[in-house]
Amino acid sequence: MTKNDHGTVTETVPELFWRIATDIAQAEQLYPGPTRLVHAARHFYEFMARLEFLPNSPTLMNAGRPLQQLAACFVLPVEDSLSSILEAVKQQALIHQSGGGTGFSFSRLRPQDDLVSSTQGNASGPVSFMRIFNMATDVIKQGGTRRGANMGILRVDHPDILEFIGLKQDQSAMNNFNLSVGITSDFMRALARRRRYPLINPRTGKSTKRLPATMVFDRLVQAAWATGEPGVIFLDHINADNPTPQLGDIEATNPCGEQPLLAYESCTLGSINVSKFVRPGRPAPVIDYERLATAITLAVRFLDNVIDRNHYPLKEIEIATLRTRKIGLGIMGFADLLIALNIPYDSEIAIQQATSLMSFVRAQAHEASHRLGTQRGWFPEHRSSRLQSRHMQRRNATVTTIAPTGTISLIAGCSAGIEPLYGVRVLRRAMDGLELTMVHPAFARMIRAHGLDLDQIQTDLGASPSIQHVTRIPKDIRRLFVTAHDVAPRQHVRMQAAFQRSSDSGVSKTINLPSTATESDVAEAFLLAHELKCKGLTVFRSGSREAQVLSCSPSLPC
Repeated sequence: MTKNDHGTVTETVPELFWRIATDIAQAEQLYPGPTRLVHAARHFYEFMARLEFLPNSPTLMNAGRPLQQLAACFVLPVEDSLSSILEAVKQQALIHQSGGGTGFSFSRLRPQDDLVSSTQGNASGPVSFMRIFNMATDVIKQGGTRRGANMGILRVDHPDILEFIGLKQDQSAMNNFNLSVGITSDFMRALARRRRYPLINPRTGKSTKRLPATMVFDRLVQAAWATGEPGVIFLDHINADNPTPQLGDIEATNPCGEQPLLAYESCTLGSINVSKFVRPGRPAPVIDYERLATAITLAVRFLDNVIDRNHYPLKEIEIATLRTRKIGLGIMGFADLLIALNIPYDSEIAIQQATSLMSFVRAQAHEASHRLGTQRGWFPEHRSSRLQSRHMQRRNATVTTIAPTGTISLIAGCSAGIEPLYGVRVLRRAMDGLELTMVHPAFARMIRAHGLDLDQIQTDLGASPSIQHVTRIPKDIRRLFVTAHDVAPRQHVRMQAAFQRSSDSGVSKTINLPSTATESDVAEAFLLAHELKCKGLTVFRSGSREAQVLSCSPSLPC
């Protein structure tokens, strides 16, 4: 339910879903005729009320309200001039105020100590300007609908790359940014051959010096091991799948990394709770693919409607978004689905299940977007796009994405995105210091079915996110309830890659590592992600930061 600043309930959950459903259904009026969805508001309401699908947070917050800003993901350009930088800061503030998150590539900015011809002075470099963006976020989040979030990206061949890699080793710095290094195929080839590679001044396009690729990679690995940042994005993998290369290269992503976007593009996201699509079978439960197909079709329609109902914070964003009409349909509740199917997350069959499930989601979503295109028209840039050359016609340039679903999975009461369970019992730290302790309901049911007292094993659950050492828990339950730290880094990456193969955009997944993980574990994860054609990767070693969102008890980072 929704409360005002005084804690008074102003909107119940059913009212919230009705507000959203009736607003998004109004887009049907733009497309009159026999293909218009009859009783669209009722369909959308029941879809959400059953917790089978939820859109991204800005749609939940703003649909049917005066703000009406419904997208979560934005990318803004930052060109190499003071006016462009300050304009981007202003645009960032407007987006954060409306509930969106912003991504930036700072790779076009000239390096530190480079010439500034207008003043005959020295440039301060991209990192110094990033601090202005970070400070602006601190100010705006105080009056905004939620805390602003940013992604900052710098190419690995930028002369200031080593400063960027080390930026968040001071954990008090840049706390409103996620950071990722933009990795190129040229760098990965130099790394494989243990050679030097050139750093390129973006102002001149000329090499300033050459660095050993192994040295830079080792610095990156050490920083990620120490604090979880920076992550990596693989620019060449991203642009190989860029549906509209005629509009330019993709240089940046949204804050969580799953949505690569062109300058000024936005994307609206939504996720299907796949744990709701299990039905009894013989000899074991199975996925109800027929019902899931119907849900996917409705979700694609909902998200396409969101594009038409959205009030965009900038005219440039409206123009860029409408010419490609990108949506991001993903899933949540995957770990819960595996548990319902009696499949351990760290098994080979789990990888196979991920592959077949996401392949189905993508095929059905593409077909749904195609049908919408025949009814409403293809996205405007379709004729010059890669889709046209591949004889693929769709309403939306991208359709599938795997988002982290941090907020909406809490509302839906399911596991986040495609992540394994972090723990059987999890302490989640939310806004305003709120702490929520939750025991997985399926685990509780199984424990009680075995005649065990859940209260008696609560101490064991709080001591570690893993239960593999708790011998009083039956072995078959322990095997099924593997948690993030039970999963080997390689298996984490393989799972991400399985979903990436059927995701038009990217995949948000954290490679959660135990505190005992080594730098070699991090290096292996980065290299395997590139080999398996992931579009990016983030690792997080437990305890590497003073504060983390998930743990298993107040005193233990786990």
